[in-house]
Amino acid sequence: MSAWQDAIAACHRAGEGFAVVTLLQTKGSTPRNEGTKMVVTADDSMDTIGGGGLEHLVMRRARELLNQGVPAQSVEHFPLAGKANQCCGGSVSVLIEAFPAPTLRVAIFGAGHVGKAVVKILADCDVRIDWIDTRTEQFPNDLPANTQSHVLSEPETFLEDFPSGAMALILTHDHALDYRLLLKLLDETDARHIGLIGSSTKSARFLDRLKRAGIPDAEHVRWQCPAGLPEVKGKMPMEVAVSIVGELLSLPSADLTKKPGVSWKAVQAALGKT
Repeated sequence: MSAWQDAIAACHRAGEGFAVVTLLQTKGSTPRNEGTKMVVTADDSMDTIGGGGLEHLVMRRARELLNQGVPAQSVEHFPLAGKANQCCGGSVSVLIEAFPAPTLRVAIFGAGHVGKAVVKILADCDVRIDWIDTRTEQFPNDLPANTQSHVLSEPETFLEDFPSGAMALILTHDHALDYRLLLKLLDETDARHIGLIGSSTKSARFLDRLKRAGIPDAEHVRWQCPAGLPEVKGKMPMEVAVSIVGELLSLPSADLTKKPGVSWKAVQAALGKT
């Protein structure tokens, strides 16, 4: 893969927003040819469309689009002498495609059958996943691009830097660990939803223990056990996972308003200037 392709993969793994810049059309003397690409993030850039004033202007415009926080596209035209103060004398038309960081972030505790099925579904969603387990061998060799694994002897330590406003799924094989995670999530984080795998009996027992631990009643709206949509009755791992992910994606989230893509007229207008 080229540097820009590697950069996109790295951004996906890190859950970082990025913009892809493509030279759509070149005319006259230009530093790079049509089809050249680079990747721009909030603090860095990978690969190059030729450097100099042009690249500086394009990077600034790409970051403006990223700062909007929604997917966006823009076609820009740059006469190199007039706008970029470059002596090449040519001109370029550039497509900038902004892909902000996912608005939904989920921490999944447990890499058992249900955890694996949940990650398999979320791999194709606009979600950043942190996947935590004590067992290295439980994680597949090839993780989805939007997933980062964390092997921790004490999974609770992940909550010390829990992402603000993220969701959590507790899907472990250890009921004692489940309780410790739930207690810490409610007491020390602002997780806006916590799904806990288990039965109604487990839910009642945990609720009683949490009340005795001093967790206020108002905090109990943040967690649900059994996790998932009650309409989905299946008990196979993938059926349970579909239920859990369906519930996650149905919850209110940050503004996911999508800006329309660049119009064909905008492309024609930009290319017509060259």
